[in-house]
Amino acid sequence: MDTLCDHRRVPDIRFVQLSPAALTALVAGDLAAASAAAGQQLSQYLVDEAWLWRVRLEDIERDPRAADWIARAAVAEPQGVVVGHGGFHGPPDADGIVEVAYSVAPEHRRKGYAKAMLRALLERADAEPGVTAVRASIRPDNVGSKATIAGFGFKKIGEQWDPEDGLEDVYLRPVQVHDQG
Repeated sequence: MDTLCDHRRVPDIRFVQLSPAALTALVAGDLAAASAAAGQQLSQYLVDEAWLWRVRLEDIERDPRAADWIARAAVAEPQGVVVGHGGFHGPPDADGIVEVAYSVAPEHRRKGYAKAMLRALLERADAEPGVTAVRASIRPDNVGSKATIAGFGFKKIGEQWDPEDGLEDVYLRPVQVHDQG
């Protein structure tokens, strides 16, 4: 049995990067244009997250490298249905740390998609040169998010105050280096 996490029942997720054009269309509420720009039929849930896409567009304007790390639609395979979104808060910081971010549309919750997104994000971080660790910030009362990261090697390292979410517990997971031989 895998000591980090039992992944047997976790669905497959594919991420589709949301370009600035797709993000702009989502902010404007134009699902058809956003889907065309993404090359994937997106969902109303992504339109409803317009506040986040405004933030991500600002992130990309400040640092164009951020586009490779943030704002991705999460597509369940083999169905090809968008079940949420995920990515990182930005590129690795000066210490090589990236912070995970993911959200599952309400109608797709409790089906394993959050764990699938987290698994895919951790695999990306583990494979990325220059990344040393992955961070997760979770409100102490967010039982679902705590359950999602359980078994993936995260350890609580402290607390922080987030202006949007209030008090958050901060977790860190060192990058897992896999033998290529």
